[in-house]
Order: sequence, then structure tokens, then C-alpha cells
Amino acid sequence: MNELRYVYAVTRPFDGVLPEGVCGLDGEPPRLLHHGDLVAVVSPVPAEDFAEAPLKEHLENLDWLTATARVHEAVIGAMTTVTCPVPLRLATVCRDDSGVRRLLDAGHDRFVQTLERLDGRVEWGVKVYADPEPDPSPQPEPSQAAPAAAPASGRDYLRRRLSMRQAREGVWERADAVSRTLHAELSQRAQAAALHRPQDSRLSEARGQNVLNAAYLVPREHSEEFVAEVRRLAPEDPGVRVELTGPWAPYSFAGQAGQEEAGAAR
Repeated sequence: MNELRYVYAVTRPFDGVLPEGVCGLDGEPPRLLHHGDLVAVVSPVPAEDFAEAPLKEHLENLDWLTATARVHEAVIGAMTTVTCPVPLRLATVCRDDSGVRRLLDAGHDRFVQTLERLDGRVEWGVKVYADPEPDPSPQPEPSQAAPAAAPASGRDYLRRRLSMRQAREGVWERADAVSRTLHAELSQRAQAAALHRPQDSRLSEARGQNVLNAAYLVPREHSEEFVAEVRRLAPEDPGVRVELTGPWAPYSFAGQAGQEEAGAAR
């Protein structure tokens, strides 16, 4: 069976080894391919899944995509504990070791510049959700034992609808205000910030509607203070939820280092 090379990340040579138990897409620990002053983190993968045509089909399969992304992120997360990696985009594949070396050569200057910019830094994600409060006076379930209640008047119905709409609008306004304050304050404590498109709740399965989806580049040694600031700014509001994730490898700040060369290096 022909094997290709899946490339997770690029980093500098480093002392130490990856944490025990981390596995790549082949179920084995990823291999470190040294080339000059750079190192690629790779795994062998079958051509029947990762050659151009089958890969295109797989990327439209949500289950396959989710499983692959989970392994991809786990490998990069493990790398982050021992060095500063430049994460590559999902499904960066080269034909063989020579293709990986060509990838490193073609993107060398950008990789080096990105590594210098990201060295010693991690990414923290902050999301704000508007989670409208439930109707304060829900109607009781009809009961066979109790007599049926008289239908509400048209005026009562409209009043109730208006109250519900005003409650939802109030939550959105508070979530927007919290988002603006958080982003302004956290941007001052980070070396860089990135605003991403709000996530679709139907895909993320998170409760409520995503209002803020931001990432912040923070020196690793300042992470504790950054986390404390997020917690200080998070409101005690049942309708507004703040979610903090990280520390991650700096995905949002790696730019496109080496990505243009990936196809040519196959």
C-alpha cells in the first residue's frame, strides 16, 4: 500500500520528546523529520485515503473530518507542551519525505519568521453567547384532572409575545456590551487579537447564540493573569455566557506560512 506523509506542524529542533501516549493518524507516535534548521511533525498515511481524489471526498464527510481534526489538534497540542509549533492547515499531505523537505525549503523564510513571532506564546480563545432567559411565566401543561383553562385573549397573547421579544432583545444587548468590553480589555493584555466569524450553534451544538468568537496571543508566562482578567470581566448574568478555552497552539496567528507551497510539495 502506498503511503503519503501527513504534516501536522513545523517547529525548530528542540530538546526532549513528545509526551507519552500521543498518537498520529496511523495510531503511532508522530515522527520528527529534521531538515536544516526546521523540523516537520509527520505521520505516514495511506494513499487510498489521503491522495488528492479520495481526500476531497473525505473532506465532505463530517464524521471523517471531525475524527481527523481531533487527532490533528491533539498532536499539535502535545507539541505545544515541549516547543513552539507552527500549525499547518488540516490535511496538509506530501508525497514522501522528499516532498516534506521541499515544503520546508519553499516556506523556509515564512516558517522562520512565524516561529520567531510566536515563540513563547500561546493562544487563548474567548467566546460570548447570548442565551435568552426562559419565559418567566411558562404556561402549565394541560392536565386531565384539571379543567381546561379559558383561552387567552388576543391582547394577553400579544402582551406575552411582546414581553418575550423584549427579554430576548435585552439579552442580545447585554451580550453585545459584554463582548465589546471583553475584546477591548483583553486586546490590551494580549500581543495580538483575532476576531473570527461567530459559530453556527447548529454545528457547534453550544447553547445560545455565539456573539463573540475571538482569539488572543499571550506570552505563556502571562497566561495566569490573562485567565484571571477574563474571569473578572465575565458577568454574573444568566443570559450571557463567557467561555474561555486554551492554551492552544497559536492557530489564529500562524498566518499562511508554507501553505502556498503545500500543493507543489506533494
